[in-house]
Amino acid sequence: MAEHFVQAAPAKVNLALHVTRRREDGYHDLESLVVFAEVADEIEAIPARADSLVITGPFAKTLVNSDNLVTRAVAAFRAQWPGAVEPALAMTLRKNLPVAAGIGGGSADAAAALRLMAGLSGQPIALPELSALALRLGADVPSCLLSVPLVARGVGEIVSPLRQFPSLHIVLVNPLVPVATADIFRRLRAHDNYPLPALPMPLTRPAQLGIWLAETRNDLQPPAVKLVPVIGDLIELMGETQGCMLARMSGSGATVFGLFGASAQAHQAAHELRRAHPEYWVAAAPLIVP
Repeated sequence: MAEHFVQAAPAKVNLALHVTRRREDGYHDLESLVVFAEVADEIEAIPARADSLVITGPFAKTLVNSDNLVTRAVAAFRAQWPGAVEPALAMTLRKNLPVAAGIGGGSADAAAALRLMAGLSGQPIALPELSALALRLGADVPSCLLSVPLVARGVGEIVSPLRQFPSLHIVLVNPLVPVATADIFRRLRAHDNYPLPALPMPLTRPAQLGIWLAETRNDLQPPAVKLVPVIGDLIELMGETQGCMLARMSGSGATVFGLFGASAQAHQAAHELRRAHPEYWVAAAPLIVP
């Protein structure tokens, strides 16, 4: 086998997120339109005598190596399929995405580790089995395993990939204020909101998506804005940039996104946001489409 392996862990963005039910186990059922951007953490691996993980990158200091989801994903894969990947791997996680930011960072990293392990496996690994293992690591990991536009339901484990999706560009901005998902759900006033409207099929034009998104929301956004008011300021600022189709918070925050039809518009918006807030994390990238 080759001596150097790389797997990207793209940022996950909830374009719409409806919380539809509080379950008896304390979790919530939701429906979400999920997309992935071409801005990512990255995992590199080389053969070694023992599995290990080193974390580098601009957000490395916020993580702990020993209990990282990448370490847990590799251990879980080896427990499920003993001997499938030989030899051991020395892994480096380059942490480019902010932590506790509502863009799937840890889940995306775990999913990337699972994809890397499955790709190196000496035996075939069925996607349903890999997805079941992914769910044990976290509700968002099955979505991140696919990293394509999809609708997620349940706690996030029921995923329906979309065969078509318009080519769009996204701008992400995070004020570098970590937001704990549990804190947002505790502040949620309504737990039985109506589900997502039916998606237009085929979904191929940005205008179709824009009309559909206007009928949706992120139910976690109002409590997040109350907890971290700068999120509301960033949504307003993003919405004022030229060409922005939609400005909204992703997941439980604090990352705010803007959708754009053209690369030039997205990069100009990112430039304006960096100029206004040089202390924030800002990224512009195309969406990953089928």
